[in-house]
This record gives sequence, C-alpha cells and structure tokens, in this order.
Amino acid sequence: MSDLPELTSEERNRYEWQLWVPDFGEQGQRRLKGSTVLVSRIGGVGGTAALQLAAAGVGRLILAHGGELRLNDLNRQLLMSTDGIGQRRVDLAIERLRQLNPLVEIETVAANINEDNAAELVSRCDLVVSAAPLFTERLLMNREAVHQRKPLIDCAMYELEGRLTTIIPGQTPCLACICPEPPVNWKREFPVFSAVSSTVGSMAGMEAIKVIANLGEALANRLLVFDLRSMTFQTVPIRRRVDCPVCSELFP
Repeated sequence: MSDLPELTSEERNRYEWQLWVPDFGEQGQRRLKGSTVLVSRIGGVGGTAALQLAAAGVGRLILAHGGELRLNDLNRQLLMSTDGIGQRRVDLAIERLRQLNPLVEIETVAANINEDNAAELVSRCDLVVSAAPLFTERLLMNREAVHQRKPLIDCAMYELEGRLTTIIPGQTPCLACICPEPPVNWKREFPVFSAVSSTVGSMAGMEAIKVIANLGEALANRLLVFDLRSMTFQTVPIRRRVDCPVCSELFP
C-alpha cells in the first residue's frame, strides 16, 4: 500500500460516502487514485462508464473516440449536449468530466481503436473498458489486453438487452473464446434507449472499480445477460476455449 498515492483532505471530503463502503475504505480509494483506465468509445455505454469512473475518483482516464457529435447521438450520449453538435466528442467529454471532477486526469484520443494505436494505448493503462459498437474493435481490444495481461471489462447492448463480463487474462475466458469472429452482418447503428446503454455503462464502471480496488466478486468466468423488456437478469457460466486464437497459446 505504501506505493499508492495518498489522499488529500479534499479527496477525503469528495469521496466520503464511498469511503464508508465495507472492504473499500481509504485503501480502495487510493487504488483508484493510482490507476489509469482506458475507455474505448465514449458513446452511450462507454460514456456512462467514464462518467462513473470520474465520479468515483479514478486517477487517470484515457478516452478514445473519433468523430463529431451528431443530433441523433443525443438520445444516449450523456457526456454531450445539444450545443456541442458538430464538435469532437472527445472535446465535449473532457469538458463535462472536468466539470464533474477536476481531480481526475483525462487524456483524449480523437480516434477509434485500430491496429495502429491499440497496443500503445493498452500499454499505458491498468484496465480497459471496451464499449465499442463494432466487434472488430472489441476483438482488437481483447487481443491487446490479453497479450499485455491487462484486465478488460467487455460491455455491450442491443435494443433493451445488455451483456457484461470481466476478462482477467490467464484466469478467465477472453472475448475471442465467446465470439472468435465478428458476427455476420453486424452494423454499428442499432436500436437503443439511453436507459439501457446507461445501465450497462454503470455496471461496467462498477466492475472496473471492483477489479481495481479488489472489492467484492467480479464477473470473472461469468457473462451477465439482462433484458429490460421483461426485467430479467441472469449470469451464465463461460469457459475458456482450448483452441482460442487469442488466449490458448499464452495461457495453456
């Protein structure tokens, strides 16, 4: 614990109510302060995760998302506002997050995750929140996180459904064990309510906090699946594939 950053009196005051959480306390808060989290896309899911992590006091956030805000983003992207239409989403996000918590260091990357930047970005973080709508990006983040032994929270939604799992390289299945190839005919645009994407994003933020602070039981070896149309939630056991193209050779 000695190598973790100390909390200032301002931080103790800001985070006072979560410091009361059993098994978290000051040590958990110091772990958060000493951590860096990479969030891949800050739309409806990843933006909410970033919001929760900033509120909780993660020391540093790296936010990767390309493109400018459009009017039809605003039904779900809670880091944005109407007067930001046409501006870069990462610029709008950093402004909002700094308003919420100026104590959090924020770095932005105005590009989506790709082959050219994935390895370098993952190398600069302690944990990844993967919330891209495209499976090609999510599988790329998974590959780099596994190769670099970085925990990854994979989160996704469609219509009124959501899915979430926590990947701990060497201990759990990776995303490629579950989905080795991008689904055929999958598109970036799909039906979405903010209430659904925000639910998944908040859960992803909590999973990240739990892994960093060693709090509670993470969704390791389990996939959380929920349907808000019927308000049903279940966790499904998942297993590593012995022929997984990503993790089988690294962790036989």
